[in-house]
Amino acid sequence: MTVRPRSLRWRFLQRLSFGLCLLLCIWLVFNTITLINSSSKPVDAIFVLGGSIAREEYAADLASKNSKIPVLISKGSQDPCILEIFERKQAILSNIWLEKCADSTFDNFFYSLPILERWQVRKIKLITSYSHLPRAKWMAQIIFGAHGIWVEFDVVQEQGVPGNKESRFKTALDIARSFAWALLSHFQHPECTNVINLKDVNLDAWRQVGYKCERRLIYK
Repeated sequence: MTVRPRSLRWRFLQRLSFGLCLLLCIWLVFNTITLINSSSKPVDAIFVLGGSIAREEYAADLASKNSKIPVLISKGSQDPCILEIFERKQAILSNIWLEKCADSTFDNFFYSLPILERWQVRKIKLITSYSHLPRAKWMAQIIFGAHGIWVEFDVVQEQGVPGNKESRFKTALDIARSFAWALLSHFQHPECTNVINLKDVNLDAWRQVGYKCERRLIYK
């Protein structure tokens, strides 16, 4: 009996779908085991979402008490303002890194994930604010979780108007993008070309162009 080409294609698609589902299940089991193991480890990096100088002040407090843990600040305040905060707390500046490529919350994760992976991070402490927490929590758990990175959250109290405003549409859109990037990020590794170590910030150059820091705890 001759098998029709359409029947052969259908069988091929069935086998392909089964194989992909099997691989996905294996990966999910392996990744879940990795996450469980990561959750029991100590925090090995601090990740700060830009949007408020209060978050950077909070991170500086943590950095001054945990000198061996690197800090990554994704598109935060102006460089000299961050430098003042961490110098005031006597943190080790060489452990503080500024990622300057991000222009959105999704970009914060998009550009920072490769950096954290190069650091071989398995568990991070993510610093954000209450207004930003729901969306940031979803995105962190989806994108970082897909790479076996466990996330703890520290929520900072804001004064005045925070730098992030949430909406259901924005949250839904970023969650959808996060699921897509959780898959694609295993094959693509975007590089931010503007990553600065805090000790390399040139204050003289900034004084020439002028800068103004938000008046908060650093002035007390």
